[in-house]
Amino acid sequence: MEPLKHECGMVMIRLLKPASYYYKKYGDFQYGLGRLYLIMEKQKNRGQEGAGIACVKLKANPGEDYMFRDRALGSDAIAEIFDKIHAETAQYTSENIRHNSWFTKKFPFIGDLYLGHLLYSAGGTKTISDVHPMLRRNNWRAKNLALCGNFTITNNDEVFNEIVSKGQHPRECASSYFMLEQMGHRLDREVERVFHIAEEKGLEGLGITQYIEEHTDIANVMRTSAPIWDGGYVVGGITGSGESFVIRDPWGIRTAFWYADDEVIAVASERPALQTAMNVTSDKVYELQPGQSLVINKKGKFKLEQIIEKKANLSCSFERVYFSRGNDISIYRERKELGRQLVGPVLRAVDYDIDNTVFSFIPNTAEVASFGLIQGFEDYLNKQKMKEIKALGPNPKDADLEKILARRVRNEKVAWKDIKLRTFIAEGVSRNALAAHVYDITYGVVKRGVDNLVVIDDSIVRGTTLREQIMSILDRLGPKRIIIVSSSPQVRYPDYYGIDMSSMEQFIAFKAAMALLEERGMWYLATDVYYKCREQLNKPVAERVNCVKEIYSSFTDQEISDKISELLTPPIVNAEVKIVFQTLDGLHNACPDHPGDWYFSGNYPTPGGILLVNKAFIEYYEKYNK
Repeated sequence: MEPLKHECGMVMIRLLKPASYYYKKYGDFQYGLGRLYLIMEKQKNRGQEGAGIACVKLKANPGEDYMFRDRALGSDAIAEIFDKIHAETAQYTSENIRHNSWFTKKFPFIGDLYLGHLLYSAGGTKTISDVHPMLRRNNWRAKNLALCGNFTITNNDEVFNEIVSKGQHPRECASSYFMLEQMGHRLDREVERVFHIAEEKGLEGLGITQYIEEHTDIANVMRTSAPIWDGGYVVGGITGSGESFVIRDPWGIRTAFWYADDEVIAVASERPALQTAMNVTSDKVYELQPGQSLVINKKGKFKLEQIIEKKANLSCSFERVYFSRGNDISIYRERKELGRQLVGPVLRAVDYDIDNTVFSFIPNTAEVASFGLIQGFEDYLNKQKMKEIKALGPNPKDADLEKILARRVRNEKVAWKDIKLRTFIAEGVSRNALAAHVYDITYGVVKRGVDNLVVIDDSIVRGTTLREQIMSILDRLGPKRIIIVSSSPQVRYPDYYGIDMSSMEQFIAFKAAMALLEERGMWYLATDVYYKCREQLNKPVAERVNCVKEIYSSFTDQEISDKISELLTPPIVNAEVKIVFQTLDGLHNACPDHPGDWYFSGNYPTPGGILLVNKAFIEYYEKYNK
């Protein structure tokens, strides 16, 4: 219930017509800029710590700038950037624009090629240098590179060493900076390769420049850069001469979608953003495949190239459960099915007493899963009604039929989240007491001491909000039993591919497992796992295994769930509390095409993930076992 910070979001747009075309058809010289703004706003869920855009003008003359960038920090970063641009152009009326061809030259961000980025800083830092696009400048247009993406690389040391081995001297130690310098170096080499070919053809001066810009193969840059990356990524780039690309990791961990017609080519992290901005149906928007790149040349011709061989499909299931917006039709269906998969466990938790059970959801991102849960219970109840009606015999009384047919699944809006309260009191106890009132409840919908209250959430990671804000406020309704239902399985392992879930010790499932080890006198197992994790650090990549799995294998899922229930129940709560989690089988039944489940299973898709989870346990053990 505590909000997880998302991965970043990215956008790339290539306009295929001159600005006058869009003005004539849409009445807007800023058509491309408008699409960029709309797609970024529709993906704001993916990053609210900052935003940035870059633009390239393909017809700039020597002496004129051709590559522009603007970035801002904060949750209003998108508005700040575009308000600034709008303020510069707003003084000109449509009549002024129509009769002045210089309009598109005068303003920096009325161009042909755009990048957009929405920042969530997985490392926790929030400086303007963290905001993409990253920019590498050069006096040769073809050697200028703007880069942005949704990625976290797990083998930074390896990439760093590769850069240094080429003679470079990195000034920062961040994966985005490494990637920029690495790809920038390969872009330099690609331009030089084409330069030598042009010389051999006898070209000189601007003839060489033109030849380079028309024959640079940006796919070569990716082929010589991307294979070393270990992690989940979608990376987009544009050059000063007009080449552009987006590449996706070979496991399909992170997401990218594209759309193309005779006016525009657009790429985004989420499909519905493209559908809304371009007003197209889902079948017109295509998923970029794992290891694949969409490459666009200076002339606007695009092609799909397999840069890295596709690995086993390990598309991130948490995108489906929580991170992506739920208005993607396939995600919407999957989230409903996640709810439906929980009917059996919830029935057992309420002792099959549907008549005395109230259903609700919290937070709003769990609403779609609640639809599936309710529909599943309605199907179950209808079967019970059929049995009861058949048992009445051939001539049932109307009153008996009415009694049976009147039974309903009691679905109510129980919890309401108010606007954020200002917790102006500094002292801890008073501050926490105020924070607990961020949520309010609908009084009177629960029969005190009689009803079960079932509340579905999309995931329970740390459990902080649940314990400090939700449990006590729900208990005020006086239910006999509170059942918190998670549409995702227990989150047991950190993520190292771009989501704010890297601290193992914060996970309530991990806390529960370690508490059980202590209670049962099994701490020796933690020590054993610690030494096994240390041994893993020196093993070859192919032999690495996730030793932390042994911590969880000592207990059943139910034992861990029961312990989580205990840890998350405040002493002031009077109701019996149960927490029901989705099973791994239920997750895969609901999301069959997205089997990446390392958060829940510990089955990391890359060697870097395995290495880092073992390191995380080593750090935990050494911190708490001094």
